[in-house]
Amino acid sequence: MRRGPRKLQVSADAVGLTAFGGVALLHAFVQRLGLQGEMSRRIRFRQRNNAYSISEMLEALLYPLILGLGRVESTEPLRHNGVFQYLAGLPGYPEATTLRRFLLRFAQKGRDKFVSVHGAWRREMLNRPQPPARAILDLDGTVLTVYGQQGGSAIGYNPKKRGRPSYLPLLCFEGRSGDILGGSYHPGNTRAHTVATPLLRECLSRLPASVKLVAVRADSEFYSRRFIEFIEENGARYVIVAPLQYGLKSRLGGLPYRRVSAGVFAAEFQYTPHRWGRARRFIVIRRPVPEEPSAQLHLFQMQGFTYQAFVTNMSLQPLNLWRFYNRRATAELVIRELKDAYALGKIPTKDLAANESFFQIVLLAYNLLNWFKRLAAPPDWQRMTLQRLRQRLLFVPAQLVHPAGVPTLRIMPSYLYSRAFLDILGRIEKLKPLSDSLTEKTPSRLRAKARHQSGG
Repeated sequence: MRRGPRKLQVSADAVGLTAFGGVALLHAFVQRLGLQGEMSRRIRFRQRNNAYSISEMLEALLYPLILGLGRVESTEPLRHNGVFQYLAGLPGYPEATTLRRFLLRFAQKGRDKFVSVHGAWRREMLNRPQPPARAILDLDGTVLTVYGQQGGSAIGYNPKKRGRPSYLPLLCFEGRSGDILGGSYHPGNTRAHTVATPLLRECLSRLPASVKLVAVRADSEFYSRRFIEFIEENGARYVIVAPLQYGLKSRLGGLPYRRVSAGVFAAEFQYTPHRWGRARRFIVIRRPVPEEPSAQLHLFQMQGFTYQAFVTNMSLQPLNLWRFYNRRATAELVIRELKDAYALGKIPTKDLAANESFFQIVLLAYNLLNWFKRLAAPPDWQRMTLQRLRQRLLFVPAQLVHPAGVPTLRIMPSYLYSRAFLDILGRIEKLKPLSDSLTEKTPSRLRAKARHQSGG
């Protein structure tokens, strides 16, 4: 049996080493698209500390989110990692207190410009690799529990920490690309359907002109007459979970169900909820109660069956509609990744506006990596989670040397994905930069009404 070294000596004099060699790929991607220059031109306000530009401060917040360093305090090692700073194009790395003070100023003076710039990027990136003809907008929200005296937090629905104050972020995903088209940030006692219309309006304005058909999927938190009327006015299709309140629940037992799949029964009917003015199409899915007591507890149960209802203006058959809605589960997985891998749940300050600005920066960090996977990563890597992509491409032990005065990043010979690393660099060099002087324009008519009903 082999033994480890008996007289191992350790010295701290190695130079040019980093564990984040993959930052070179991210920086090349950002530079090739021209994102850094666009932020420098369009996000400007007066700062007390001129050691870092506004775009450099934003990058100093973005890179740790993608690398998984979590809280602002966890970025301290980057202040002493000169190779990381060089690869990221930063003159240094600010202290945690400097980053927090920047967030407070940014929330007041730069947040709106930042959201506008990001919105313009989102519209253009949806056209890559090719302009879409249809779009699926998935709306969802989550609860961020707070443990201090964060401003703007409130006690609301909190299934895991009942009675604790929280924030309520709402998100809108494009179901085909996985991009986050928009997000809003609210106190924890906010009802999602009361603030969903401005978010959806914003996201509709960011869809490319090539999109002719739009479908909206949402859970019961977004069930509202006004919200549904807004969707209909803009010519979009929708399927939204209907909460089984008294008027709807009383109809479940007498509906004519038919078997549509193994263990799945469906019924449909026209129904006018209280104060809705006119009837809409409702679909009910009925299934036998599963043997496992922990399964499907979120569904209404009656006489040995579970029930789930939807309101829709789509012409899909009930089984296809149910399956179409269930594909929305991807949004819930992304939210979990945002909270765990992108530090969305790490509230950085006690100020609501600063925390909301940090939330917007998290959304850009997610989109940046999503664009990176779609445009530069190998096809079989494009569905990878952030954690797996970090292990393969970002956490790359490397050494920065300067033979003959040429900066060279030497990757360890034992690195398994060196060929993919170099191939990605080649793909990045072929990318087309973003259009010059991007602006986020809101069309006078958000969406042309669809001529045909579509399931997405």
